[in-house]
Amino acid sequence: MKEEDIRPQHIFDEYLALTIKDTKTYFGNCERESIKCPACGNDGEFSFNKSGFDYEECKECLTLFVNPRPIASSFDKYYTEAPSAEYWATTFYKETAESRRELLWKPKAKLVKKTIDRWLTDKDYVVVDIGGGYGIFSEEIELLTNKKSVVIEPGPRLAQICRDKNLTVIEKFLESVTKTDLPNGRKVFVSFELFEHLHSPQLFLKSLYDVMEPNDLFIFTTLSGTGVDIRTLWNNSKSVSPPHHLNFLNPKSIPILLNRVGLSSLEITTPGKLDIDIMSNGSMHIEDKFWKSFLKLASEEDKLSMQKAITDTCSSSHIMVVSKKN
Repeated sequence: MKEEDIRPQHIFDEYLALTIKDTKTYFGNCERESIKCPACGNDGEFSFNKSGFDYEECKECLTLFVNPRPIASSFDKYYTEAPSAEYWATTFYKETAESRRELLWKPKAKLVKKTIDRWLTDKDYVVVDIGGGYGIFSEEIELLTNKKSVVIEPGPRLAQICRDKNLTVIEKFLESVTKTDLPNGRKVFVSFELFEHLHSPQLFLKSLYDVMEPNDLFIFTTLSGTGVDIRTLWNNSKSVSPPHHLNFLNPKSIPILLNRVGLSSLEITTPGKLDIDIMSNGSMHIEDKFWKSFLKLASEEDKLSMQKAITDTCSSSHIMVVSKKN
């Protein structure tokens, strides 16, 4: 799989161009607040500025995060009004839906099903997809488990798309969901590529904790700030894209945050497949001599071997976490 297969360059570049304009419109003069590291609560140290957003790195756990960050209401307005947000929810999703189904969502559904089977002895459960988007994951997990799932999706347009697919939808932000909104019994909560967007990861997890029952699972994927492609490209990484991506935790800092809200970490892996390809596409920005020479001289077989090593050593920027409520 190549980056182009799931993020066609012309579409993604148009999205990034719109984002740059919207960032000035919605965040140019907005109120901002200073925060501590969203994982461990320690001080950060300035790393770089990108599109008017300062990124700091925690001196203790190496979490990369935006600080100071715009207040939450600025993001609410951005995600409901901005042209780039509309473009992502319509053009990007529409143009890439089927390729992402085959290359991302079907394999991810199989991986999640395998993970559930490993960690749950109780086979009577409901999968709850937080921020379910187009509902593709829910469609695929229902096929694999032969069970109805639930989608939590606050966006009216996306929520209706999910309903049109005969999916069960809760049209709310997680912070507004109560236990009475959810079905009874064991639940497996999932979220994919959402954590890096959160204004307050701790508030999100506290809200999730409040609607979970003991031993319910929470499985999520996010971007790791110690992943090799982000670490190598750093401020030139397309993954570091304010105002969308605010938090880049890592395999060491995520358990700290989970523990702060009463969740325990069961398993952390980095099943990423694109680090080497992403670095190849951004090689003009790489200064590290090892990676410059490797990317220029390595055969495709060498690159596959290196990608496997990155994945096996928990060094990919794509991270998957399995946790539970104690």
